[in-house]
Amino acid sequence: MSPIALPSQHAAVLHGAKDLRYEDRTLWPPQQGHVQVAVLATGLCGSDLHYYMHGRNGDFALQAPLVLGHESAGIVTAVGPGVKNFVTGQRVAIEAGIMCRDCSYCKKGRYNLCKNMRFASSAKTFPHLDGTLQDRMNHPAHVLHPLPDNCSFEQAALAEPLSVLLHASRRASFTSSSAPSTVLVFGVGAIGLLACALAKSYGATRVVAIDINQARLNFAKEQGFAEQVYCLSMTDRAKTTEDQLKRARENVGAALSAFGEPDGFDLVFECTGAEPCIQMSIHVSLRFPSPHLCSLFPPYSPPFTFPSKTGGYNRRQSHARRNGQSERHSSSERRGTPRSRHSRLVPVCEYLPGSPRSAC
Repeated sequence: MSPIALPSQHAAVLHGAKDLRYEDRTLWPPQQGHVQVAVLATGLCGSDLHYYMHGRNGDFALQAPLVLGHESAGIVTAVGPGVKNFVTGQRVAIEAGIMCRDCSYCKKGRYNLCKNMRFASSAKTFPHLDGTLQDRMNHPAHVLHPLPDNCSFEQAALAEPLSVLLHASRRASFTSSSAPSTVLVFGVGAIGLLACALAKSYGATRVVAIDINQARLNFAKEQGFAEQVYCLSMTDRAKTTEDQLKRARENVGAALSAFGEPDGFDLVFECTGAEPCIQMSIHVSLRFPSPHLCSLFPPYSPPFTFPSKTGGYNRRQSHARRNGQSERHSSSERRGTPRSRHSRLVPVCEYLPGSPRSAC
């Protein structure tokens, strides 16, 4: 079919760092097994902002024009051949990761670890797969999720980041039927606020938060996400590992005193990805499951230094990757080398099977 005979649509297309263009594009009909969705709500992820500001997200650099956006919902406007479970007018949430459905991980139901994953709005693969900042997009039917009538499009756009916290809570064995717990959240960005909300919905007896941004903390408290907050003071970068770990202990000690919880918290969600916060989270974790990382790390970040309450520290390489790539741990972790229980971290940077995509 000639593009001349087809309608056009608008898209926000990134051509490079801070080079975002509003363009007309041909609107193609959906192919076999695909559904066309009119996108009505899209949340902006930190990865979208990195692509806009720098033309890359970690090692994933823009190689061609790309439409950003992946936290989205909309209405079905057309269905392609072979699609039986969707009709025009149906409201859906969009799962942005497209798995191969053929590898060993996919066949075991762990498609979150699919090595052939293609992710809308990510430059991980080439040709890139356009995201949701366009009027309409064609997307495989098996990664669309019908919405209940009482769920708005804006709420449905939060399904993608919310799945991060659902996955993290399951890794922590923290559910609505769990024993009452005290919860500390590092970072009150979108993921941190959702961590607070989830903890409250699961019946946590106390939810508090730490950040370096007082305005964000004020919002978290005023809107009822956290009952108490603590703002860390900004200081110069520590010059040695020992100084860094000492600061972590001192800072977290001051926070625990302010919270009136000298022994720490039952559950800790680390939602910043900042090494000092990861170090602090170990000192405030009261029970064995340890802090749960809900952070985005660069694809090949430097090793983190994890404090150990038995003395000393551990240098750990935690390549928790997003956009379809699996977690990569140090060789000792793969072999199961014992470590202090206080320095055991559980990354949750992977997708949640059976619900919209879960990543850090």
